[in-house]
Amino acid sequence: MKKVDILTSIESSGVVSVVRGSTKDEAYQTALACIKGGVKAIELTFTAPAADEIIKQLNEQYADDPEVVVGAGTVLDAVTARIAIMVGAKFVVSPSFDKETALICNEYQIPYLPGCMTITEIQTALSYGADIVKVFPGSVVGKGFVKAVKAPLPYVNIMPTGGVNLDNMHEWFEVGVVAVGAGSDLTGDAAEGDFAAVTTKAQKYHAEYLRIKNELNK
Repeated sequence: MKKVDILTSIESSGVVSVVRGSTKDEAYQTALACIKGGVKAIELTFTAPAADEIIKQLNEQYADDPEVVVGAGTVLDAVTARIAIMVGAKFVVSPSFDKETALICNEYQIPYLPGCMTITEIQTALSYGADIVKVFPGSVVGKGFVKAVKAPLPYVNIMPTGGVNLDNMHEWFEVGVVAVGAGSDLTGDAAEGDFAAVTTKAQKYHAEYLRIKNELNK
């Protein structure tokens, strides 16, 4: 899967599910539930046990479905990034910008989505080839920040994570984000073992994204 195709799939999904889990099975089942519900961009965080094994398993399982893109999240360094890439991660997400991680992602032609909170961080990330900048935490910086960034940097692709939910999702897209990262609001029921509820929530997120997309394209 080429880099441009991965980025297109992330944008087409609109919602990236941030998947954590206290056990390997919980994280795996959460990812399956999200995909089943139509949220097919999965950020499997390295805070989950055996995250590399889950990423490998999911990528093998959905190898024939180009809409499903499974990447790695909470990648703090280049060593972890390489482990993720070697098991098939299609993109790499970090809570902060790391130069060495950016360089190794560039080397393997894997999209890098670093967490940034200031214009300086965003500009630095762009200079190191970041394809999408994760504005994090979104609940702290707010939608006004995205709008302000877009004035001097209109070409930057922004994905907010943290504080995104079904009720405010449209507000983020209205200020020009390319995708949103959804965590506990989407996957919270998994902690209770209710993966069917996660699927239902994913269906709502997917439907809301399609509605927003249609509205903005009018």
